[in-house]
Amino acid sequence: MRRYYYFIIASLLVSLFIYLFYRTEKTVVNEIAIRIISFNSYVTVKKAIIRFLPLNEVVIYSLPEGLWVFCITLTSKPYYIQYKFRQINCVVIPLLFSVGLEMCQLLHFTNGRFDPIDIVVSLFFWLMATLSFNEKSSDKQNILTPLNRGRMVCFLNYGVVYLSHVLE
Repeated sequence: MRRYYYFIIASLLVSLFIYLFYRTEKTVVNEIAIRIISFNSYVTVKKAIIRFLPLNEVVIYSLPEGLWVFCITLTSKPYYIQYKFRQINCVVIPLLFSVGLEMCQLLHFTNGRFDPIDIVVSLFFWLMATLSFNEKSSDKQNILTPLNRGRMVCFLNYGVVYLSHVLE
């Protein structure tokens, strides 16, 4: 297991905690939790946690995206995408995705509210991940080759974004 997987797991668990107990019940992950434990149990636990541990809006609405950017940047570092004769470093994809999503919210192409703080937080966590755990550039692999454990973890981290989707 790579040395930074523990950071990824901890970051995703913090994000999950925030989504479960501080965000709307209409996200995919909360809908799953409600189906598992019942709506009444969910609301009771959620109210108790919010009372016990109040969080500010930046932590609730911007930190989970920043942590996701951190995780996906770490898992994307060893990979590139080959396009014709160019290699595109996968480490740029999380930042482009995050900023692109905010731009889509600004232009009302997608649900959500544009927040420049989200961009700042994402940029901060992207830089942290990019500057930590240096990989040798000669060790980079094409991400579009047959799956191995590292590529699977990378793709699963991209898939985690769906769990934060708000259902109508």
